[in-house]
Amino acid sequence: MTKLNSEKRNYLKEFLTSTVSCVKKNWAVLLVFIFTFLAASSIVYLDASTRQTIASFSIDEYEPGMIADKTITATASLAADEQFPIAIEEGEKIIRKGFPIAEEDYLKLRKMAASPSYIDYRVFADGVLFLMLVSAMAFLLFSPVFLGRRAELKELVLSALLFILVFAAASFGDKAPVFQGVYNLPVIIPSALCVALITILFGQVFGLYFSVVASFGVLCACNFELIPFLYTLASSITIVRILQTIENRIDMIFSSIGVALMNMIYICVLKVIFNDNFADCVFPLAGVAFNGFISGILALGLLTPLEVIMNTASVFRLMDLSDQNSPVLRKLLLTASGTYQHSIMVSQLAESACKEIGANSLLARVAALYHDIGKMEHPEYFTENNIDSENKHTDLNPSLSVSIIKSHLRQSVEKARQMHLPAQVVSIIAEHHGNSVMAYFYNKAKEKDPNVMESDFCYDGRRPSTKESAVVMLADVVEAACKSLEKPTAQRLEKFIQQLIEGKIAAKQLDDCALTYGEMTKIKDTFVSILAAYYHGRIKYQNQDSSTTDSATSEKTVTEKTVTE
Repeated sequence: MTKLNSEKRNYLKEFLTSTVSCVKKNWAVLLVFIFTFLAASSIVYLDASTRQTIASFSIDEYEPGMIADKTITATASLAADEQFPIAIEEGEKIIRKGFPIAEEDYLKLRKMAASPSYIDYRVFADGVLFLMLVSAMAFLLFSPVFLGRRAELKELVLSALLFILVFAAASFGDKAPVFQGVYNLPVIIPSALCVALITILFGQVFGLYFSVVASFGVLCACNFELIPFLYTLASSITIVRILQTIENRIDMIFSSIGVALMNMIYICVLKVIFNDNFADCVFPLAGVAFNGFISGILALGLLTPLEVIMNTASVFRLMDLSDQNSPVLRKLLLTASGTYQHSIMVSQLAESACKEIGANSLLARVAALYHDIGKMEHPEYFTENNIDSENKHTDLNPSLSVSIIKSHLRQSVEKARQMHLPAQVVSIIAEHHGNSVMAYFYNKAKEKDPNVMESDFCYDGRRPSTKESAVVMLADVVEAACKSLEKPTAQRLEKFIQQLIEGKIAAKQLDDCALTYGEMTKIKDTFVSILAAYYHGRIKYQNQDSSTTDSATSEKTVTEKTVTE
């Protein structure tokens, strides 16, 4: 018994320790969820205090002359006013069960229903309990397990603010007579705008989860009416799907038109399902169509400041960064032309491979374009820029060479941060070499001193943590190495690229990126297809000097080029 109690105490101690550790680690995230819950609960309280209900029954359920089905007692005194010139005393029985409701009694019921002093605590309690469930669901959906990555604090903060906006609009929208009714209320709910912003800024998975959470928030705010909930859910998921295909800002206009049409269809379908007539459908149809269209236009206008403030890798921001006429890339072309051409080729390889495996191809393309911008500081120490000169590392100590090669990674990250590139792009730049060994310089140093430490010849970066980062790493090493392959036929390229990928696997560089073997096969096939077309054979002219051709194919060793590029 004593042993059992001791085990229980140890288990409880471990549980408390892990809980405290988790709270310390995620205190900012927890604060966001707590703030959102309290803000939504406050809205529920205000809604309950202004709702036309008494003891959880709507005032519409009563009328003069009907037999009361319950006894309602006044819990507070109310003085006569201009709207209701009749007073109510605390403890007064307004209606009695089994007795008819007089005109004066009905007027008192209306006065109580309209007064904020009479709060429907049952409605408030139901709303708070449901918000607890929604908060728990949101916490799970935005966790790394479901989201596939750790949600950033800025993402959660903006999502919380937009959720409160949707929740408040759904709660108070029906206070205006024009929006009263389950089909009219969706006209005022800005779910389309909020979902569009979240999806473009943070990605489709994040947008999909936000759509689910916001829809359940609408369900709570609308007194658990199904029609606004179903409409919001269907419309939000539609927006996420439509925005999947956009590439340019002008596409937002066409997307807005598509959303407007789909919103009208959803209202019609819901009327059919719930067997409602179409006599009063003009306003809700026109309203939801306008809501869907204007949401896209407003999202387009709000995206630019939000992209700057949030510094996110949105599709529009990435499209702007992929412009090869940007000042940084033009400077790279002028100062390190070989590195520039290498970066262009890596971006094409990475983009195509990511498309094949369903990863973010635009993100990989942009990261590949900027992954070597640090080489502008000392371009002469990288072989792709030494077309007419000797390799600078020939006469250098291997340790010094390693320091120079390592520095380009640090300088690339620093320049990327100075440019305020999105965090996802900076992360890929920092990870595109992983912590792999520079084998050429390590072997060269080992010839002089067998006791050298392998760790001194490793890159200081992190191993790729995403599929996009891993693809950029593979594209980088493949593009650099294949330049040294003589007579690069498709068969030789395939065998060689397979060896390079297996080398990265053996070095455990791909352990943290969740790439499957099937995806690696697709990546390899894509690389082979593109490089085989790039290195296709050409017709030899009759007067072409064979010695020129032979010297052009004389390259440095594969290992040296791979390391120094």
